[in-house]
Amino acid sequence: MSWSTRDTHFDKDLVTTNGNKYMIGNGYMGYRGTLEEFGKEQLVAVTLAGLYDKAGDKWREPVNAPNGLYTSIACDGEDLTVLDSEVASHVQELDIRSAVHCRETVYNLPEGGLLTFSAERFASLDNQHLLVSRLSIHSTRDCRIVIETGIDGKVWDINGPHLFELQEQLEKDVLITSAITGELKIPVVVAEQAVFSFGEQQIDEGKALRRISVEVRAGETYEWYKYVAVYTGLDALNAGDTPTPIEAAVHAVRSAQAQGYAVLLNNHRQLWEDRWSHSDVIIEGDEEAQFALRYSIYQLLIIAPAESEKVSIPARGLSGQVYKGAVFWDTEMFMLPFFLHSDPGIARNLMMYRIHTLDGARRKAAEYGFLGAFYAWESQDTGDDACTLFNVNDVFTGRPMRTFFRDKQVHISADVVHGIWQYVQFTGDDSLLLDGGAEVVWECARFFYSYAYYNSVKERYEILDVTGPDEYHERVNNNAFTNALVKETLEIAMRTAELLKEKYPEAYRDLSAQFSAGPYLAEFEAMLDSFYVPQPDPESLIIEQFDRYHKLEEVTLAELKSRVINKHEYWGGGNGLATTTTILKQADIVLMLNLFKHSFTKAVKKANWEFYEPRTEHGSSLSPCIYALVAADIGSPDWGYPYFMRTATVDLTGVSKQYVGDLYIGGTHPAANGGAWMAAVLGFAGLYFDGETVHIHPSLPKQWQSVELPVVLRGGSFRLHISRDEVTVSAAASNREDLAFTIQDGQPELCHPGAQLRLRLEAASV
Repeated sequence: MSWSTRDTHFDKDLVTTNGNKYMIGNGYMGYRGTLEEFGKEQLVAVTLAGLYDKAGDKWREPVNAPNGLYTSIACDGEDLTVLDSEVASHVQELDIRSAVHCRETVYNLPEGGLLTFSAERFASLDNQHLLVSRLSIHSTRDCRIVIETGIDGKVWDINGPHLFELQEQLEKDVLITSAITGELKIPVVVAEQAVFSFGEQQIDEGKALRRISVEVRAGETYEWYKYVAVYTGLDALNAGDTPTPIEAAVHAVRSAQAQGYAVLLNNHRQLWEDRWSHSDVIIEGDEEAQFALRYSIYQLLIIAPAESEKVSIPARGLSGQVYKGAVFWDTEMFMLPFFLHSDPGIARNLMMYRIHTLDGARRKAAEYGFLGAFYAWESQDTGDDACTLFNVNDVFTGRPMRTFFRDKQVHISADVVHGIWQYVQFTGDDSLLLDGGAEVVWECARFFYSYAYYNSVKERYEILDVTGPDEYHERVNNNAFTNALVKETLEIAMRTAELLKEKYPEAYRDLSAQFSAGPYLAEFEAMLDSFYVPQPDPESLIIEQFDRYHKLEEVTLAELKSRVINKHEYWGGGNGLATTTTILKQADIVLMLNLFKHSFTKAVKKANWEFYEPRTEHGSSLSPCIYALVAADIGSPDWGYPYFMRTATVDLTGVSKQYVGDLYIGGTHPAANGGAWMAAVLGFAGLYFDGETVHIHPSLPKQWQSVELPVVLRGGSFRLHISRDEVTVSAAASNREDLAFTIQDGQPELCHPGAQLRLRLEAASV
């Protein structure tokens, strides 16, 4: 099975799409899949995790560092570039197994002959500050070549500039570009060391560029290497180190040069092999789905915060500054499950990020007059909400449109609590609660207690004036998804108290003392006793998405699309096309059914899938995977397969919504990548772990013969092979405990360390 994606020609119209498709990264930084000679106009970006800046009154966004891999070629005085030169052939390729990007371009030379320019690069997984590349040229005729390479300080920004006091200097043979951010004055440093064994080198210190001139002989290959290090002031703060960013960057590139390209690449590849050994999902019988799923996993791995618990995964990963580089609910709902099953350490980092940003959530709750913690819809480094009240411009008038993402999507606090409890339940690591998780849970419960409305006529607590996952309908009452998550938050608050009382009584006393003035456990329990969550209609089995949803205009999706005047117009908001209709943006009720699938019958799930799917535009990349998951859950995997493929290929095809109004929202889609994994593993393979027993209920699409994957469960490593007639569980000998497995709701069987368990499936069920 191929582990690479490639294009065999250059298309100017795909420069932006390929920037996303061919990304490399290592969790510290993302490097867009642009070509060596490209600049800010082609959206080159070295996007840094966790470093944000605000320019003037513009949106705050992540910082892009100067590009230390910049390289251009000129032959006999004429620049060679895919943008303007005559290209005989061109290949761009990404090897996802080792996260290495390659390009090979063959140019027709002006005076005849061919010149081949090749380049290979990777963002080191061994040293996350390093970018490394190997480049070469080969000509079929003698010619004079000038190579210009170094650090391009002209940075692409959406709402910049963000780098000031730019200085370019030379320390012996190392080029250095340094700057500070405008808002917080954080240093950003890029150092570059280039190694040539040919030609005459001139260094333009004022531009941090080298010019290497060489009389190229026909038939010979000329190869060189580049070692680039990126450091910021945050690195010293986080590590408590004494070296300045400049000292650290210079030391890093010199150390890299001493090790050499081959050693660095080998170390990088070995670490990637290890990552794949814990995450690769093998599909037998469907090569297209196999690669699409592996590519989705790759996209998650290159942005995973393995080294820090103070950053999370933004909605567009590290592919640029879109969506302000903010962290959304996507992380808990769509990405966390992958890391829970493959790398619980990263899962813990993701939830610790929410703990570190609790004060920002408290500030937001207080801003709106509520108690507790109201988490940011768009969260950055401090947890304060980067989301504005006017997110979208009207494409007809150009005027900003008031939206209610920031102040009415209250489910975000419940999503955070859901993620914390998923981690604790899944891993058994309840230390997260002691490290701040319990405080987050109780503060979020306090927020909902203060937000809720007690309807004295109906004698129940309700959640009014909210926006659910379906963002086309704002400020609705009793959104079923939101209410279900709020109820779960209150339940988790009670369970957290019980767990701490039992296992950590002293910690419970100390922690609960700060909540003793209330509202606290007694109030949570009282609210739970009379809390309203919409239920299935006894006859139709349909759960109404929110109060009076059924009173909206019934219209088909095709009919609504025929009303579109401008292809970029926003369908939600005060007067959007979908606002007064039953058409929804993305999975809402169906998402709730997936989260709480054991609370609903198969008949209820099937009825709601069939009712809501034709009414869903899938205007978000988060939506299709949920329909795939629920389709598998109700025993109709072939219904779900097209939604899985749509999700898994979103960054390969580039077919996704690029604008909301006139706001550009392009980039990679890590939530969809996580959703593809969920659909394959939790949906089609039917894997569910309740914290004690592993339940497997396969529902394979017709193309799939089997699924095989590694999982980490309660600290133990297992390998599962799930076919149409048998499930094989292999436990690592290093596991410390037995674990119970059951298939098709049968009797649990223990799998001992080092043992293999074979469980037969009933053919009629698959």
